[in-house]
Amino acid sequence: MSPQPQAAVGAPLSRVDGRLKVTGKALYAAEHDVDGSVHAVIVDAAIGLGRIMSINSGAAEALPGVLKVIHHRNAPKLPYRDNSGSNNPPGRRLRVFQDDRVLFHGQPVAVVVATTLEAAQHGASLVKVGYDAEQPSTDLTEAEPDEPTNYARGDAEAALRSAAVRLDLTYRTARNHHNPMEPHATIARWNGDRLTVWDKTQWVVGTQTELAAVFGLETDAVRVISPFVGGGFGTALRCWPHVVVAALAARVTKRPVKLVLSRQQMYLGTGFRPSYEYRLRLGSDRRGRLSAAAHELDAETSSYEKFTESILAAGQMLYSMPNVTQRYRTVPLDLPTPLYMRGPGFQTASFVIESAMDEVAHKLGVDPIELRRRNEPNEDESSGLPFSTRRLRECYTVGAREFGWHRRNPRPRSTREGDWLIGRGMAAGVYDTARMPAQARARLDADGTAVVEAAATDMGPGTYTSQTQVAADALGLTVRTVTFRLGDSLYPPTPPHGGSMTMASVGSATLDACNKVRRQAIQLAVEDRESPLYGVPTADIVVRGGRLHVKNNPALGETYQRLLARNDRTHLEADGSFAPPSGPERHSFYGYNATFAEVAVDATLGLVRVRRVLGVYDAGRIISPKLADSQALGGMVGGIGTALLEHTLTDHRDGRIVNANLADYLVPVNADIPDLKAIYLDGEDREADPLGVKGLGELVMIGVAPAIANAVFNATGRRIRELPITAEALL
Repeated sequence: MSPQPQAAVGAPLSRVDGRLKVTGKALYAAEHDVDGSVHAVIVDAAIGLGRIMSINSGAAEALPGVLKVIHHRNAPKLPYRDNSGSNNPPGRRLRVFQDDRVLFHGQPVAVVVATTLEAAQHGASLVKVGYDAEQPSTDLTEAEPDEPTNYARGDAEAALRSAAVRLDLTYRTARNHHNPMEPHATIARWNGDRLTVWDKTQWVVGTQTELAAVFGLETDAVRVISPFVGGGFGTALRCWPHVVVAALAARVTKRPVKLVLSRQQMYLGTGFRPSYEYRLRLGSDRRGRLSAAAHELDAETSSYEKFTESILAAGQMLYSMPNVTQRYRTVPLDLPTPLYMRGPGFQTASFVIESAMDEVAHKLGVDPIELRRRNEPNEDESSGLPFSTRRLRECYTVGAREFGWHRRNPRPRSTREGDWLIGRGMAAGVYDTARMPAQARARLDADGTAVVEAAATDMGPGTYTSQTQVAADALGLTVRTVTFRLGDSLYPPTPPHGGSMTMASVGSATLDACNKVRRQAIQLAVEDRESPLYGVPTADIVVRGGRLHVKNNPALGETYQRLLARNDRTHLEADGSFAPPSGPERHSFYGYNATFAEVAVDATLGLVRVRRVLGVYDAGRIISPKLADSQALGGMVGGIGTALLEHTLTDHRDGRIVNANLADYLVPVNADIPDLKAIYLDGEDREADPLGVKGLGELVMIGVAPAIANAVFNATGRRIRELPITAEALL
């Protein structure tokens, strides 16, 4: 087949769902109008560890409008059967209302169901719970770690002993919470033994599978609907206990139940980026060629589940060095389970590695970019595989030119503007190019319009739009004649909407389905004696604007409508799929960036203001430049938050989160956001997937925090090894 003309892919289109969002017609989880819905409010545990000794719900149950107060003493026992397809580890879930144990502060211990939200809220405040409290363990530095995960190549200890330049550095990163605009919410309705939930989720298939496992149902007895998600950043990647609570309450009351978490409750049980203590020992020769690195890191996890993330990969492959050791230990604490947060693992590792690289460069008197160039590997030294693409050198070159890196004075505290110390810093970034099996379904109707369906979700990056662009070009239609549907477990299954895998995975399945439909139409035309394309080789036919024609003779052809009408076809339909090649990988797949930051630091007060950030990305083919910019700028904003503001504080006496609100947990606001710019290198990665994309949403946040920290050092001479960077650290 001739390559299809690409009119939609690569065009800076506005979001196809934009009008629905700005007019309020896009329905989020809590906004669906389900007849007969009642309201549920969770009662949270007031201790960090212990047992429930008593529950007095009489005052709540006597309140007008209250239908039921459900807790471990009256809740039905649930099977929680093993289900390998679930997105929660079998046998290690938090089993809500199944026993009297309290495992963390804020754990759901009861739920009040009422005819109005106000009655449910008031009722929840009247439930009195007595506890036998124990002292929770919530301090990463004082708890006993699990057995480590180890990695080694070469002899790092010997190489460090003989290195001409040695650094031994310890970094600490704060716990971060996702804080999307939309709170977590679930509406659950039973029809006999069939369950439907409208849920805020980044993985409708995972939530479907988990609910089936918890309630002992066949998977197809559960339907999950999630057409719009108001931000996620990873917090909606799994089925949390409140979703089970809503479904359980609906079963007990025999009414559809709506449960919306408060902002405070979103800090108590919907995940967070774990805190780390990360020691890095680094060795090099006098020219800056790295010889060895030893990574020792401890990270928070919950006492009832072991959460890990891909924090080791960057230290194994980002720079060339023959000797590397890593020890990664999780530390079980009396906390809710952490979860992936934008740039998971790589975000934390980049702060440590890129800050240390800046220290090496300063110690040797070498430009930070030059140091990184001297340590560029020729292959992935962790696997021995060639990189599918790796254009970090070009990222450095383009970024340095566009940022004006040559104007940076390498001597710290040398550039001032009045009371402000000015500094510039940079960092490299890397993120895994993830791909997973996905399916999609495409249908071309006789009126020349098309519908494509997949069970993907869209938490903001523009899945509706980017998938529509891919489908439009593959079918040879205009964007306005293609409708992409997502967010329903009835549609073909897709992987989680996270890890920057949606475009590569779902997009490739969409491409496959639409290619099949277009080929069906072409085959129909060349076999139809009444078609002007009868007998034309199929390889010579393309479709543009809904019209099939010979590639070099646009006048010879016909429309989809004419073709289907003449052949009495109401539609053409095909299922598409994508899966990475089976067997061992033949390449190492990553996306890369170089991030540059300029800061101003008040010399007297220690206040840090980011003045500009530039990111240059090797992210493969860019499907939608406008959406890519939205992702990149959002990632930079998130990186500014990590670097300067975000920090979840825990009272270790009882495990209570002290700043569980947006007044005390600080995130960037408009006044914090300076001049942001993103540049994407032209190119594609056909080894990764048929679209040639690498994924962008995670990559754009990685490297921002260390670039800012390195700029702060350039401004002040003060080296920062703990996030967030506070004024106290600079005074």
